[in-house]
Amino acid sequence: MQDRKVNPYIIALTVMLPTFMVLMDTSIVTVALSCMAGPLSVTTDDATWTLTVYLAASGIILPITGFLGNKFGRKNYFLISIIGFTVSSFLCGIAPTLDLLLLFRAIQGFAGGGLQPISQAILMENFPLEKRAQAMSIFSIGVIFAPILGPVIGGWIVDSYSWRWMFLINVPFGILATIMTLMFIFDPPYAKANKTLKLDYVALSFIAIGIGALQVMLDRGQEDDWFNSNFIVILALLSFFFISMFLIKNYFSDKPIIRMSLLKDRNYAIATLAMFFLGFLFFVYVNSFTRTYANINELRCL
Repeated sequence: MQDRKVNPYIIALTVMLPTFMVLMDTSIVTVALSCMAGPLSVTTDDATWTLTVYLAASGIILPITGFLGNKFGRKNYFLISIIGFTVSSFLCGIAPTLDLLLLFRAIQGFAGGGLQPISQAILMENFPLEKRAQAMSIFSIGVIFAPILGPVIGGWIVDSYSWRWMFLINVPFGILATIMTLMFIFDPPYAKANKTLKLDYVALSFIAIGIGALQVMLDRGQEDDWFNSNFIVILALLSFFFISMFLIKNYFSDKPIIRMSLLKDRNYAIATLAMFFLGFLFFVYVNSFTRTYANINELRCL
């Protein structure tokens, strides 16, 4: 529990707000790619990279979220992530070219990727054991509805205003989340910054390249005809090699990035596997179905 007493439901709202923004941005651009392509003077296929880059960056930062939270302090890292996500959202909204947009989307993904696990850690600390299921139910409202509402809100914004407002809309909510974090979130003693922690940069490089290659392969596979494309084959080999190297390096490391020993707990392992398949099916549906449906029915943006 935190040193200062704050209504836990206010804390739940505080951590749910930035998580909602981050998850909504995983799907908000899926229905607006064709509308973004014209103003940026690129093809719709090129515009798809805005989604690929964001998801890849989010996936790369996710495994080291716990380390960064311990290194800089949980509240500090949470606050830095919110500010980084908000600033990069603004920069995405004013980006004049696709190259700059992809750069800012990558920063947005790196900043936002760790917000969900840090949010859950903060949430669990501030609810007593008997009320944690209730806390997660409240938190799940944002987690479930954000990716679903993303395509709807994105299509409405593009039809009514401009695709740039898909990103600019995050700015006021990001400012609000920053203020609420400063006011209501406080680290317990064990979650404060520990500058002595060291990161295994070799293992980090392995997992970053492996996850990045895997994400690009999965996202670009359909457009490039999967394994009939040399590009996809190379990505698959890179992904397999570097993820395998990471698992080996992580297993023999004194300070592993991911504590694989946690999977020895059967309940935890089953829950993790279930969440993997649930997330896989859910995001495949939200991100792929909306684009396919829009193309088949010749919908402009919604």
